[in-house]
Amino acid sequence: MAELRESYWDADPSSGLIARDRRGGRYTAYIPDLICTRPLILSSELSTKAAAAERAIRKLGSGPGAKGLEGISRLLLRSEAIASSMIEGIAPSPQQVALAELAQDEEVRGFGDHARLVANNITVLRRASQELVETEFVTTEDVTALHSALLPGERHRGLREVQNWIGGSNRNPLEAEFVPPPAPEVEPLIADLVSYLNGSLHGPLIQAGIVHAQFETIHPFTDGNGRVGRAVIHTVLARRGLTPGAILPVSLVLATLTHRYVAGLSAYRYVGDPLAPNAVDGISSWLSTFVESAAIAAENASRLADDIGDLQREWTHQLGTYRATQGLREEPRAGSATARILQMLPEAPIMTTRTVQRILNVSFPPARAALEELADAGILTRKSVERGTTGYLASQILDLIGLAERRLASTRFDTRIARPQRSAPALPDERHG
Repeated sequence: MAELRESYWDADPSSGLIARDRRGGRYTAYIPDLICTRPLILSSELSTKAAAAERAIRKLGSGPGAKGLEGISRLLLRSEAIASSMIEGIAPSPQQVALAELAQDEEVRGFGDHARLVANNITVLRRASQELVETEFVTTEDVTALHSALLPGERHRGLREVQNWIGGSNRNPLEAEFVPPPAPEVEPLIADLVSYLNGSLHGPLIQAGIVHAQFETIHPFTDGNGRVGRAVIHTVLARRGLTPGAILPVSLVLATLTHRYVAGLSAYRYVGDPLAPNAVDGISSWLSTFVESAAIAAENASRLADDIGDLQREWTHQLGTYRATQGLREEPRAGSATARILQMLPEAPIMTTRTVQRILNVSFPPARAALEELADAGILTRKSVERGTTGYLASQILDLIGLAERRLASTRFDTRIARPQRSAPALPDERHG
């Protein structure tokens, strides 16, 4: 049964630290039950809410805006990719991140170090997550490899071999808010977690919620647990076929509902019999928060999909009107560079001629002509991204992403009612002003 185990922290009188940090004393570490064998009781109300949220999430992958959402998922989820705990929560603009991503393949400037770090980690996260989705069985080694990929500069690789803690002093756990299991307990707990992750004992959302809470409770690494813990949410949902395009920004919602998130994880950590009322209520409290966050994320992603669909229809009309003034047929030839770029803009909102050549496998003249036509039609905006190189921005896509992130940073998920409570992109008029 889950327990609080008392341990003793040895004093270090020769460390040269202040008295508060060099003292020793007793503390208690939490050891959770194994989740593969732990009974779980869900109320009919919670089960119904989870099923409704799963239906809403599945619709995201099959609705008219699904392709557009899949394309911008990396921008919506860029908070997952903050590359250092020192800059956790900083939100470079969608334009800066898009430029930094483009710079991975081309010579581009006009973005800061934070955007570069985020873009690099987006690439790593997508690659590593895809590998976890495609593998037949996830192993402990896969989880530690994900950690290494997300934190390439971390000195301590693999599962931790020391005690860690959350809150209080950086020098000892005596006043910590939470002390995870002692190091010898970590390996068997993670083995149990990946066994549960590989199965389908519960529905996808419930499984993802339990995996995340258990992972954060084990806190298996010396640093980076938050980033890996968020990544495993998407791993579970994608492996279960709920979000094959990784388009659910549930972590952005959890980051906004910080107090409820922390309270939910605390409630999850019961002591004693898992069937006792306090344990059942505690796990249900956490899962209710997680399921509600997933439902909110799905609702906002659906709204963004609708906005993208409306924008693409507006672009089609706008391009047709422009072409008519040039004496051309309103609709570009199917398969032409212009038609293909128009469909790709949600996925690649910043392009150069080289980008189009690389992605569409066309020569320079049609690539340049297509971008110029879309710019002349008012769909793309020209921007110098390097000496002698013009970038073409779909600024309206970037604005939609920024507005969506601002909504997800509001505790009411509506900036007309409550302003963003954490780092979020500026309003379009503030950015362009």
